[in-house]
Amino acid sequence: MDEQSNRLMSEFFLELFSEEIPASLQRNSRNVLLEKFQKLFEEKQITFKKSSTFSTPNRLIIVFEGLSKEVTQKAKEIKGPNVNAPEKAIEGFLRSNQIDIKDLLKGKTEKGEFYFFKENSKKINTINLLEEYTPLILDRLQWKKSMRWGSYNLNWARPLKSILGVFDDKSLSFKFHHLTCSNTTFIDKEFEDKKKIFKDFKNYKYFFNQSGIMIDHAQRKKFIIKEFEKISKKKSFTIESNNKLLDEVTDIVEQPNVLVCKFDEKFLDIPKEILIITMQYHQKYFPTFDKKEKITNEFLVVANKKDTKGYIKLGNERVVEARLSDAQFFWEKNKSQNLVKQISKLQTMNYFKGLGSYFDKVQRMRKLGGMISDVLIIRKDQVELSASICKVDLISDLVGEFPELQGIMGGYFAEVQGFDKDISLAVSEHYFPIGLDSKTPKKPFSIALALTDKIDTLVGFFGINQNPTSSKDPYALRRSALGIIKLIIENNKEFKIKDLINYSASLYLDQGFALSNKTLQIELTDFLTDRLKYFMKEKKIRTDIAEASINSYGIDHMTKIYKKALTLNSVIDKQVGEDIVSSYKRASNILDTEMKNKDKDLELSNTTDPGIFKNDYEKNLLKKINELRKYFTNINKDENYAESLVNLANAKKVIVEFFDNVKVNDEEKSIKKNRLELLLMLCRTFDNYIIFSKIEKK
Repeated sequence: MDEQSNRLMSEFFLELFSEEIPASLQRNSRNVLLEKFQKLFEEKQITFKKSSTFSTPNRLIIVFEGLSKEVTQKAKEIKGPNVNAPEKAIEGFLRSNQIDIKDLLKGKTEKGEFYFFKENSKKINTINLLEEYTPLILDRLQWKKSMRWGSYNLNWARPLKSILGVFDDKSLSFKFHHLTCSNTTFIDKEFEDKKKIFKDFKNYKYFFNQSGIMIDHAQRKKFIIKEFEKISKKKSFTIESNNKLLDEVTDIVEQPNVLVCKFDEKFLDIPKEILIITMQYHQKYFPTFDKKEKITNEFLVVANKKDTKGYIKLGNERVVEARLSDAQFFWEKNKSQNLVKQISKLQTMNYFKGLGSYFDKVQRMRKLGGMISDVLIIRKDQVELSASICKVDLISDLVGEFPELQGIMGGYFAEVQGFDKDISLAVSEHYFPIGLDSKTPKKPFSIALALTDKIDTLVGFFGINQNPTSSKDPYALRRSALGIIKLIIENNKEFKIKDLINYSASLYLDQGFALSNKTLQIELTDFLTDRLKYFMKEKKIRTDIAEASINSYGIDHMTKIYKKALTLNSVIDKQVGEDIVSSYKRASNILDTEMKNKDKDLELSNTTDPGIFKNDYEKNLLKKINELRKYFTNINKDENYAESLVNLANAKKVIVEFFDNVKVNDEEKSIKKNRLELLLMLCRTFDNYIIFSKIEKK
């Protein structure tokens, strides 16, 4: 770039200094703030070379490099109201554009005569634009959670203390509520009398780097990861990947320092989930594991400064020891409390208004689980037993302290008390899967209990009209529905979902709970169908293929729907897929055309008359249709979907020869009808796989 171009380019640098902002609010706000300025520059036709956003707990920063110092906005004609519009509309147009009525022109369009205003070209200085629009952008910044302080009217995540704004080495001059923008900022969050002038971002970043503060959150994250890797190699342990926790920790420190801490080995006798959740979720620590994937008594802490005297390490070790001492006490107490004897205590735990207590829920689950056990061919009494005890851990001290461990703790209690391993595992896993990437239970008893719990939940909430809306799903019903879909598909099972819904609804009625939703089954099956579409979309299955498969089979055949769609999706852009779709569409297009003509003499039957065939091409096509029909008639539940598609694709040669040599719209009506019936048979034979008319030819 030449010297003149460089002189026309400048840097815009904005820092918002506040009290410490929570990690989740930082991530959202820094991105939104950057996008708002990018949009402003785009609208005002101001170019820039690069834009960046950074944050520390106290600082939100945006930087634009290579920003034009000024821009010439081209002359343009602005359309106003119709000449016959009310006077108020015309006055509003004049006011918004800061013009007089004498500046208006009239012009005719297709929609009538309108007023126009010709805005002359003008030069805009970027610094003036920034001073005008920056406070407006800041005012429109929405926080998920915000606060006010003192006597100020400003809503911000945490009290905002100063605004540093610089363009082209010059301080911006604007007011934002009680604050005035300047080129100074606080350099020490602990001592707010220490301030420093900055004229550009390069010197700003260098200064803080020299002070040990990493302004760039991405740089902090890389530093923490490298420290983890160094320590892991030295100590011969591994750190479980947890990107969510890593991002959170990255945003709550500005001078990251990774410390290796320890707790007493006696706590390793506690279930590992308690140790992990205590460290990760409650203390933001990183547990470590040995080569056999067993948890160790060492953990990593990302501190916010150097620990020269070891006080930070000692303090964190004391905190975790205290929490683990409580957990150990509760574990010893709760594991010995008989699960079966405690079932009656669930009567005092309300499940949901209109759906009874947790005791009512497990009684329904016992019966519904029994029905599911018949399908899975497993012991009914074992499923009923697992359903009876699966919610008892909710009344334990441990789950009260660590709600995230419900189900998991029940599984441990069952194991310690000598229940069958399958029952203990079923109790432990009955909330799973809890998301698209969550693990899916695989053992039959686990499948039965997890399905039972989710179906009872969905039927209950839909029954009292607590369906999710487009924006709200407070009871995580979408997650429950997705869980049902994953349990069925990923275990290659099929269940009569409609029967299970009806039976589940009857169990509520047997307990005296009136389900006011009279269209419960329809709404719930539609809801499950929508979740199935979502599941297939996430598996990268084309929308038209998913729709075709769903329309071919009911909700009672989820696995078949998914597998047929998945298999077709894998070949749709290959020769096999192209041959199938082109063959089908060639026949169906002719049929569609004839059906639109509505010729009363052309009522087509589901068969054809070989006796009036005129050539071998008709005979060959019928022979191929019969071969395919025989194939689809003889296949059982273990249909090889890829083989089915190859068989359909292999019909292309015969179909092409038919169309190349046979005139379907024969002058003789009986011949024409017969040939159309032959094509109808062909299409319906293809539809044995899925309804191909729903497939779009790309």
